[in-house]
Amino acid sequence: MIATASSDSIPALLEAIEIPDSAYEKAKSRYKDIGDWLCRPESSLREFDPLVSPQGSFDLGTVTRPPDADGEYDLDISVKLQSGVTKSSHTQKELKELLGAELEAYRKARGIERPLDEKRRCWRLQYKDQMSFHIDAVPCIPEDDVRRGVIKEAMLARHTDEVLADDVAGLTVSITDNERADYEVVCDDWNVSNPQGYGRWFRSRVRLAVQTVRDRLRMEKRATVEELPTYKLKAPLQTSVQLLKQHRNVMFKDDPDSQPISIIITTLAARAYEGQEDVTEALLHIVDTMAHHIQPNTPRVPNPVNPEEDFSDKWDTPEGQALDLEGNFYRWLGQAQADFHRLADTQDPDVLEKRAERALGLSLNRQRLRERLGVPAVPSAPVVVVPTQRIERPSRPWAAG
Repeated sequence: MIATASSDSIPALLEAIEIPDSAYEKAKSRYKDIGDWLCRPESSLREFDPLVSPQGSFDLGTVTRPPDADGEYDLDISVKLQSGVTKSSHTQKELKELLGAELEAYRKARGIERPLDEKRRCWRLQYKDQMSFHIDAVPCIPEDDVRRGVIKEAMLARHTDEVLADDVAGLTVSITDNERADYEVVCDDWNVSNPQGYGRWFRSRVRLAVQTVRDRLRMEKRATVEELPTYKLKAPLQTSVQLLKQHRNVMFKDDPDSQPISIIITTLAARAYEGQEDVTEALLHIVDTMAHHIQPNTPRVPNPVNPEEDFSDKWDTPEGQALDLEGNFYRWLGQAQADFHRLADTQDPDVLEKRAERALGLSLNRQRLRERLGVPAVPSAPVVVVPTQRIERPSRPWAAG
């Protein structure tokens, strides 16, 4: 059986992988609280006009559930000091320590027990209340106009829409990296990043199927696409990425260091997506064609908002080769192709339940699954009542002695 857009099997899985809106709302409240803290009158950063923005899967609407009950959601944020700090006025270390001091004060004020943890490019805060989160806060400053112009031209050379390229390049930032030799030295050569620009690029891909989203919102009498938070769009590209990441998590649950990283999966999926309005059609097209978007030469998987950056750069490092990162990507993709085609090919709820458990680690509600697939519920077996007989004088099971 060839899966078609009319297959109900893949849509029947979406309810099981979607995280609750409350997780997104909790994430939003936490990064807004940090933003308010950094802008309060007493803040040592207030004069630098700090701007806190979400990035990564919470920004894109592609979050997956933690792999186990004790797992944490990972919320990435950028903290951009929009004025007063430049590469000629501060070292990377000084910028990072400016943010670190305020985050430590915030941690104490909010009663967060676990200590502030310094990572290579960020500070990590770890919450644990109704919902476990860790927040990675990346300090950054706006990139200069020359570098932005170079990035815009590189995007245009790869046939990016000019309006989008101009918009995205303007969001490029410089970030800190404590493993660089010049970390404690005033210099012009900082690492470049653009999480906000990537979010805008990804949303431009999501909105290729905007009519599907508009139709659903119209039926639900909800807000317009433009007014709706990205995570509530639940468009075919977003749900496809969630399913791919869930499959990856299960396949590499015992060896997460060797798994394909999310940014590669997300980028290749977004490039492969061609605006399919149906999630099954979108997902199968993505898994069948995403490898076509891996370049034969470096950069193999270019960052769409900074084409000189290679998301697959670790594939060719000694560590990456020891872990066989490139080989694992292709093994995962081959398995994903086989598993998702098998999932889409069945309308049998019992078979789908078993395949979803094996490939995606999902425990599906059997009755709900039958309803979604339009399969009648299995009638309960009739209860047979066997009348009991009372024996007044039962014979002894042994002979009288």
